[in-house]
Amino acid sequence: MNHQDGVTQTSLRSLLSAEGRRDPNPFYAELHRHGQVCLLPDPSDRFDVVVHGYDAVHQALRDPALHVMTSDYPDRRDGRLWRTHPALRVLVSSIFFMEGEQHTTVRRMFSQAFSARRVAALEPAVERIVARRLDRLAELGAGGTTVDLLADFALPVPSDVVGELLGVPEHDRDWFPERVRAFGAILDLGAGVWRFQKAADKAAEDLTGYFHELVGKRRAEPRDDLVSELVADDVELADDVLVANLLTMYNGGFVTTSHLIGNSVRILLDDPAEKARVLADPQRADGFIQEVLRYEPPTHFSIRWAAADTEVAGVPISKDRRVLVLLGAANRDPAKFTDPDTFDPGRDEGQPLSFSAGMHYCLGAVLTKLESRVAVPMLLRRFPDLALAGEPGARTTLMLRGYESLPVRVT
Repeated sequence: MNHQDGVTQTSLRSLLSAEGRRDPNPFYAELHRHGQVCLLPDPSDRFDVVVHGYDAVHQALRDPALHVMTSDYPDRRDGRLWRTHPALRVLVSSIFFMEGEQHTTVRRMFSQAFSARRVAALEPAVERIVARRLDRLAELGAGGTTVDLLADFALPVPSDVVGELLGVPEHDRDWFPERVRAFGAILDLGAGVWRFQKAADKAAEDLTGYFHELVGKRRAEPRDDLVSELVADDVELADDVLVANLLTMYNGGFVTTSHLIGNSVRILLDDPAEKARVLADPQRADGFIQEVLRYEPPTHFSIRWAAADTEVAGVPISKDRRVLVLLGAANRDPAKFTDPDTFDPGRDEGQPLSFSAGMHYCLGAVLTKLESRVAVPMLLRRFPDLALAGEPGARTTLMLRGYESLPVRVT
């Protein structure tokens, strides 16, 4: 690292290396030794600024001058070639890449599904879904047979929950994970994600076709689900935009939750004392899940670009600069969290920024936390002798960060 006008210059090379992807926290710790914001002068980094301190990340996520990557940005910077990729068209048509009035309209439409009252009313249904999946886990793991906790529990539970919320029939839900994984692979950092583009485009075509058909069915025969409510809404929304948002809501609604459950279980199985405490006191699950979100969040970054000159933590950011906002680093900021590399469910030092902040704060945050704090204690009560049956392997992504599999024995 070196300095320019009092601001540290760095590179993302170590973060995006194999070692950095396996464990980004040493890189985050190094960043924190150099303030809240660093410059990225190397063009190969594909960003101009990295924001990593807790206060700076909070400020950046709320700065009206820092926009998500709306369609006009890649049009101006890289031309219109991106529009030939179905996966990129879906992403840019979704709420995650919207600003202004369109963002407000779509967010209002979808926020009805994720209000605190509606989510609280879902808790009995979440408990029933978890219980049913635990029964299935018991069948698969009978006699000490190794089972994959991700494939057989952590993925299907949130898939069932968001599927019921949206109105995706139960018999269709097993069709989604393979396509969702392919679609999500292009969301990570680094030029290497482009090798996944063809598979992501095919997945996007499959998923948009499915949701177009579902929208048509609910328009003809409404049911008691979110898709029926959305197609009946007075607000005019093009079907392509509605479908893009249904697709990304469904994908985001269960993949991040599945990784949160998987990361939580791995921490518990590595810490028998904490496992015993959560098992003895289900109320402890709230603080435990909150700490997992800080310590091992399923999402480590967000991306912004400067639509106008601005500054973050006193560092000027000129118009059109690309900004990498490191949520995972903010959650390990020693200026905010005491001993940030220590897992402590009892800490009370403020909210982690894993769900972002400001106008793009995650709509599904309340539901994700509810599912996790219900599923994890129920899993432990049903299988108090739950144990790892093998190493799950390294996590190598920073977006949708979790294990590919989690082999366990339930008896």
